[in-house]
Amino acid sequence: MLNDNLNDDDDDDDDDDDICRALFVRTNMLISRFRHCSEPVKLVLFRSFFVCVYDVALWNLVIAFRKFRAAYNKCIKKLFGYAICNSMSGILNELGLPTADTIVHYVLFASHCSLSCNQIVQWFANIVVW
Repeated sequence: MLNDNLNDDDDDDDDDDDICRALFVRTNMLISRFRHCSEPVKLVLFRSFFVCVYDVALWNLVIAFRKFRAAYNKCIKKLFGYAICNSMSGILNELGLPTADTIVHYVLFASHCSLSCNQIVQWFANIVVW
């Protein structure tokens, strides 16, 4: 999502809901089109469609991260056919996917490094790929 909904009262709850809605829309689209594909194909599609979080630095940190984490976890379970009661850490370990917190912290780290005037820090931010 590249658009942000900012109100005059600095409340961006609508944007938080749009982020979660977009995750669920992407999940349903992937399930409807690729439900018969193998797990490695679904993993590539998931990484392509879900790990791109462009505007994380604009989120209301506590509320948006909780919503994003919950939506991310539900989407993984739904796309890969896991039960609701399955352990998320076990699922992520089995699939080799990063946690929602890892994604958010990586994006914040990379955005902070790219703003640095130090060339070594900028170089490090450009080579760190997970």
